Amino acid sequence: MSAIDRLRDRFANGRKGTPLKAISASGQLGYGVLEPAFRTALTREPDFIGADMGSVDPGPNYLGAGHMATSGPTTIRDLRLLLNGARANDVPLVIGSAGTAGARPHLEATLDLVRQIAAEDDLHFKLAVASADIDKAVVKQAAAEGRLTPLADNIEAGATDIDASEHIVAQMGTEAICRALETGADVVVTGRACDTAIYAAIPRMLGFEEANAMHMAKIIECASLCCTPGGRDSMLGSLDANGFVLESMNPDRHATPMSVAAHSLYEQATPYLVIEPEGTLHLEGVDYTAVDHHRTRAQGAEWRPAEQFTVKLEGAAPVGERMLILAGSADPRFIAGLDDILPAVRNLVAEIVPPRPERPYNLDFRVYGRGAVSLFGHGRNEEPAEVFILGEVLAETLEEAKTVAATTKQYLLHHGFEGRLSTAGNLAFPFTPPEVPFGTAYRFSLYHVMAVDALAPLFPVETEVL
Repeated sequence: MSAIDRLRDRFANGRKGTPLKAISASGQLGYGVLEPAFRTALTREPDFIGADMGSVDPGPNYLGAGHMATSGPTTIRDLRLLLNGARANDVPLVIGSAGTAGARPHLEATLDLVRQIAAEDDLHFKLAVASADIDKAVVKQAAAEGRLTPLADNIEAGATDIDASEHIVAQMGTEAICRALETGADVVVTGRACDTAIYAAIPRMLGFEEANAMHMAKIIECASLCCTPGGRDSMLGSLDANGFVLESMNPDRHATPMSVAAHSLYEQATPYLVIEPEGTLHLEGVDYTAVDHHRTRAQGAEWRPAEQFTVKLEGAAPVGERMLILAGSADPRFIAGLDDILPAVRNLVAEIVPPRPERPYNLDFRVYGRGAVSLFGHGRNEEPAEVFILGEVLAETLEEAKTVAATTKQYLLHHGFEGRLSTAGNLAFPFTPPEVPFGTAYRFSLYHVMAVDALAPLFPVETEVL
């Protein structure tokens, strides 16, 4: 009997009123599961363990390039902790958004590590894999039928953008994970998935009220980030028929009504709605109550099933090769004159290395200390004592990007400007060479919601026995 079958059997026979205990091991697997808290979590006799492994937060590069954002050794360490913990306790393990971006290369790289650990640690279990890659023809048809809605104004969904995408994924919800568990899998690894689905699928299978299950999942998916002070330690969610209790496995991180309520709004466009493929979670009527100084109980969410299924699409396409120029300055005259100096240098470089009309390169500057980070710009009443200049070149080839970067560095270094005192240079370089190749740059070619008639055809499930 599989771990999920044993769990279903327990809750169907005499434990209907018993809380379901879910462990969120990590907010993003591969950055280092904090072992003391995870070990504590295992002593609490959890009913299942989950971990999110991916995010769109790092931008389009990892999706486009097919690489993980996390390091190999730390990723193996984290996976080993979870696989051994789940198998020793004979409970299901669900890992979502494999390998950062959840496309086929990320999924395969993660599965290779799972198989390696299983062989090395003599672990035996049934593994189910739900993939999230979407065929370009499916996306083109959806675009032609008006079933794509952009989530960003500057991202189109034309045939050229779709064809240029290296990888396209859709975020699966609970449906695909439930289907994977129905195979009798002890371990489920998915492609790109909604964070909530990792923790809401099993409660749904066991018949728990969907609103509270989804709300609990929304909060614990980031582990102890919902606590004060926030952290990355494992989180325990105890779900019952009317609500759930949250408890960090680190005694120094406390789930308070304020911290939990605040996290309910995390990453949402509107403060009271969490839109999922299968429906929408409404949080207007939720009560947050302190159980004690360390734990909080929440209840009162409402779940409204979707009249139209939707999935979020993410696609990434290359835009060229990137070179960076790293430099700083503490010359007050140079800093005061940057608004004139940088455009002048850009014009000089364009004369020496003329951009090709069919595909011109792009040369841009970010001046840190002078509004590079702030959304509101930099007040010029007081200039900073020093600035850091990040020059960025995007070109079709690496050789062209290097040529532009090297030329820019030289002319920025020696640019003459009114009031200049030194002829030796305007800049200080932290490294040599100051021109740094940064690899292929990617953009989001798709960042849309796609309306679909059915979810299952998008997310095929495969199984294997290890």
